[in-house]
Amino acid sequence: MNLRLWLDQVLDDHQKWTDEAGPYEIHDSLRVADTDVETALHELADRLRDNYPYFHPRYAGQMLKPPHPAAVAGYLATMLVNPNNHSLDGGPATARMEKEVMGQLAAMFGLDSYLGHLTTSGTIANLEALYVARQSHPDRGVAFSADSHYTHARMCGVLGMTGYPIPTDNAGRMDLAALEKQLLSGTVGTVVVTSGTTGLGAIDPVHEVLEMCTQFGVRVHVDAAYGGFFTLLAGIDGPEGLDPRPWSAISRCDSIVIDPHKHGLQPYGCGAVLFRDPDTAQFFTHDSPYTYYTSKELHLGEISLECSRSGASAAALWLTLKLFPPTPDGLGRVLAAGRRAALNWSRHIEESEHLALYQPPDLDIVSYFPRLTPSRLSHIDAASARILHEGMAAADNPVFVSLLRATAAGFTARHNNVIADISEARILRSVLMKPESENYVGILHSRIEELATAVS
Repeated sequence: MNLRLWLDQVLDDHQKWTDEAGPYEIHDSLRVADTDVETALHELADRLRDNYPYFHPRYAGQMLKPPHPAAVAGYLATMLVNPNNHSLDGGPATARMEKEVMGQLAAMFGLDSYLGHLTTSGTIANLEALYVARQSHPDRGVAFSADSHYTHARMCGVLGMTGYPIPTDNAGRMDLAALEKQLLSGTVGTVVVTSGTTGLGAIDPVHEVLEMCTQFGVRVHVDAAYGGFFTLLAGIDGPEGLDPRPWSAISRCDSIVIDPHKHGLQPYGCGAVLFRDPDTAQFFTHDSPYTYYTSKELHLGEISLECSRSGASAAALWLTLKLFPPTPDGLGRVLAAGRRAALNWSRHIEESEHLALYQPPDLDIVSYFPRLTPSRLSHIDAASARILHEGMAAADNPVFVSLLRATAAGFTARHNNVIADISEARILRSVLMKPESENYVGILHSRIEELATAVS
């Protein structure tokens, strides 16, 4: 894909549109010399080199990768206009695009009716969902998995709600017995289930949690910020296919959060929140004396805690989904590659003499640690950190992974041969969210195995 060609088209199309408005003169205060711009851009390029190669499959650390060039072109084309999707007069075209992409996301999860919009991040999207939880049950708190994203505990604090962390099982999923015990106390109004934890990529049993919560009259919110697009792989044939039960249950939950800036190929920041009941709009009612006058249609600012919101984000996602529709044969192919990469690397690790799999991957996150004799947590912790730092610092053939803290209890539950001489240990964690990882895992594995050999 020739991004340079696309960007030329973007600039040409923008010039044609602006010419239609008639001539005007740029104010002198905004004029800068081309030589000054060139110098500043060279400095910017130099400073941007102080980043890791997020674009390359040798980077398998955090949940980072560049957006698809289509998203870049769509964002730039719209950023030149700079619409604000708070109200229809601030961005009539991009507000319609936002409504269209929200319809596509809702359909992907099987929602027939819904209320939803884009946000600047999954954090803000979850804040909105928990805000509705508080308004729905002001006298009750929120339960969430102990392995869920830390934003839930933080946002409970922001909203003045009590958060109840629920222990996880040996696969990093919410423990149903512990959840039932908390529900019996009558203190919970909403349960957060996570479809793809950011640590291990574990999928909470949404279908079983939903059944339990229905009996107790408790709401269910799905934090699918990381894993939501994997619903496209639910029930499909092939090794990358996922158990459809947790995913099909999402359509019956009360709210859903998903981050297009993760697996939706978008730039930061682009999150989204969906509510199954359109009447949820009542919780966002507010008045603005100078907006919402150009149309009787719904202005997206009327159903959001945020005010100013980027129309460019909506347009970038709209253009991307035109090219990669949210279907198994569209965007699903991108996710399938990362899922296969994780499964393939897991097989390599299981056969390795120098690495051990912490637990099998549910999505595209692989967790593992160096095999050592004796196998003590303190040794595993130190060796994992050393592999991370030596891999990143290598002048030739660097590799970039991340670390994850595992408790002694969680570790020994999965590996009873490990001696728990400390309370927790760091293990290695790799995120294979770039489809290019599928053809690179053999190289990645060999390099990590080489580093593990050196520290054993």
